[in-house]
Amino acid sequence: MKEIVVVSGKGGTGKTSIVASFAALSGQAVLADCDVDAADLHLVLTPTIRRGEEFRCGYEAIIRQKDCIGCGACLARCRFGAILKSDGGAGEASFAVDATACEGCGACVWTCPVRAIDFRERRAGEWFVSETRFGPMVHARLNPGGENSGKLVSHVRNVARSLAEERKNDLVLVDGPPGVGCAVIASVSGASLVLVVTEPTMSGAHDMARVLELTRHFRVSAAVCVNKWDLNEEITGRIEKEARQHGATVVGRVRYDRAVTDAQRRGQPVVEWPASWAGDDIKAVWENVS
Repeated sequence: MKEIVVVSGKGGTGKTSIVASFAALSGQAVLADCDVDAADLHLVLTPTIRRGEEFRCGYEAIIRQKDCIGCGACLARCRFGAILKSDGGAGEASFAVDATACEGCGACVWTCPVRAIDFRERRAGEWFVSETRFGPMVHARLNPGGENSGKLVSHVRNVARSLAEERKNDLVLVDGPPGVGCAVIASVSGASLVLVVTEPTMSGAHDMARVLELTRHFRVSAAVCVNKWDLNEEITGRIEKEARQHGATVVGRVRYDRAVTDAQRRGQPVVEWPASWAGDDIKAVWENVS
């Protein structure tokens, strides 16, 4: 089984469009959208959800009002302003936890003298197994402010691999998150190949270098593709030179093309769009990646 992970140093470089096109070109691959903080592969592939389960990560404190003695120890200990105090009447104060402000550190739980605070695992979002025209897809949706330390990303990848084994698919295509944080590390570690999609700007060159440092650290093979390269040919050349210096393979360039947006509006990969420059370029990139 081969696993190709498409990432970028920042959002908006076009990696999701490229993954959707790779899915169409590959025939039948298992897809995984690991950009769980802002998942959008489903917007292009319009999947049909077959299975959904909740995802729990981190903890939240909940005060049991019937057991609380109103001592205020939790308020004094909390450093995140998550304990709310209100007048309970008859000169008594009552306390509650603001779930949106609670960081799940547990300090209030251990401080409470009567153990009136529960410490429950937090529901952070959902994950799904869906069907697309190009094969099964595993994706997720975090709640607003939901914690993502890489645990959900790892789970999405593991489910996708299990599906590939079950269906005897030899390819997993992963739409990874941007940046170089925990979620990216969880996406690229152990992959067969990481394709870094960048754009011809100074920030694009800088972000690409950071991602390539990450892949080199984890000893994962890396390739680079410059999207919208014709917006600045000079910087494109510099990016490709720097990519080779980092030990990455340059697998092609993709031209700027309004057909990409037109295809997205119709829920199609651009390689299915007639007379598309970008589609032709992505086909060439796919051949090199393959």
